[in-house]
Amino acid sequence: MNGLNLIMSIEALKDELMVQQQLPATDRREWAWQHMVAVIMLNQTGRKAVKYVLPLFLDRWPGPGEFLWTMEDEVKEVIWPLGMYNTRFKRLKRMTADFLTWDGNDATMLYGIGKYGSDSYEIFFKQNYTVEPTDKELKRYLAEEIFNVVETA
Repeated sequence: MNGLNLIMSIEALKDELMVQQQLPATDRREWAWQHMVAVIMLNQTGRKAVKYVLPLFLDRWPGPGEFLWTMEDEVKEVIWPLGMYNTRFKRLKRMTADFLTWDGNDATMLYGIGKYGSDSYEIFFKQNYTVEPTDKELKRYLAEEIFNVVETA
């Protein structure tokens, strides 16, 4: 089955919610890994593309154990629409290897996770709303969804 057929067979994430709000994990550790996968996919890519690709990816590899031993070509077929698939594959593999021994505290200790990923993890996973993100969507989420501040034009 090629990537286009996969996209047609699995429902995309809802456009009105952030990617991080729609992860299908059933336990906190799996959810944290899925969160980091989403962060790597969102890097230098529009969220609409990620909202189609991420469900395909997580349907095949819902957790780090399933993903770590998968074949490179299989992963690249799924993430190809996001662009930079060689770089993304490398980041996903190294992040997953790091994740298996990660203590869950500082997200920047995971390969490929920077300020955006760390801020996102603090907000969505740890419910730490004191972070000061630089990303406009994280700022909007905090203002509108957490602090109920809606900017008027």
